[in-house]
Amino acid sequence: MKIFISRKTRGFAVIIVLAVITMLTLLAGAFAYSMKVETRLAANANNDEQFYWMGRGAVERACWWKALDGNQPYTSLQQYWAGGPGDGSETNGPLASEPLADFPIGPGTVSLTFTELESKINVNTANASLIQQVLNTMGVDAGDISVVSDSILDWIDADDDTRPAGAESDYYQGLNPPYYAKNAPIDDIQELLLIKGVTSEMFDGGSSANAPSPRQRLGFGHAPGQAPTYAFGLRDVFTPFSTGKINILTANNNVLLSILNNDTNAVQAIRTALDSDPPIRDVNQLLTAAGVNPASLGQIQSYVGVRGDVYEVVATATISGISHEYTAIIYRKGSNVQVVSFYRTK
Repeated sequence: MKIFISRKTRGFAVIIVLAVITMLTLLAGAFAYSMKVETRLAANANNDEQFYWMGRGAVERACWWKALDGNQPYTSLQQYWAGGPGDGSETNGPLASEPLADFPIGPGTVSLTFTELESKINVNTANASLIQQVLNTMGVDAGDISVVSDSILDWIDADDDTRPAGAESDYYQGLNPPYYAKNAPIDDIQELLLIKGVTSEMFDGGSSANAPSPRQRLGFGHAPGQAPTYAFGLRDVFTPFSTGKINILTANNNVLLSILNNDTNAVQAIRTALDSDPPIRDVNQLLTAAGVNPASLGQIQSYVGVRGDVYEVVATATISGISHEYTAIIYRKGSNVQVVSFYRTK
């Protein structure tokens, strides 16, 4: 006896088989992807120690680099460490052929970037006048300038005496959650966000740190109901680490505007002098070229120089397409360079 299977039943069976095959293919693909991810994570974990020592090795190379140019009377953005074409006597020195990007260390490659911290203003040594000049240049409301300035100084000083518009622990204990005023130097620039009057918008700013806003608002504030915007952020011009001097050769335009009372013509004159042939590398000549008022000259000279000795170094280590990033603060005294801190950032 013959059993006949209808075409409809056979077609349904084919569909089921195709569906099962598709499901198995998807499961196999998901399993293969999962295994690839697990293998990649395992390789990454196994390479952690190698990454660490590659980062440390790169920072030691940065220390060697800054030790070699330690006798230079100035540091500028034209020098090799900043990616420039070379400046002064270093063009005939050993650094001329040394790479900063993708140089081999161990099983991979590392790239280095330097940021000279004297290109910014040391928040721990800035006086009230300089802090207020920064806030004014940013475009902070006139009524908020004294609050932020006094509060920063109260946060840093060792006593519990409150300045007229500032704040000490009794104010911060009334917040939720409560905390104490530090009464010690700032260690991390993000601490500014804990200080009375400092908002996230004020800290981050509203434009690039490397170019001044075409319309500085000179502290006149914003319209009612309008969210405040700032030409740059506090983090763009302040640092907790530096020798205390501001290097006029490496400072960005916003720092220069802040120390020159928002005089855009003076900043442009300094830029022109720095780009001249030969470039000017003397503080007095640069300030004279900028047309600084003689009455202000002495004050500005007290916190301006032409050399930096504290650097933030970022080392990016790469093995087989996987990268880890490490950040270090290095301090130079003559030809002796020390690593002050070292930690992984990515």
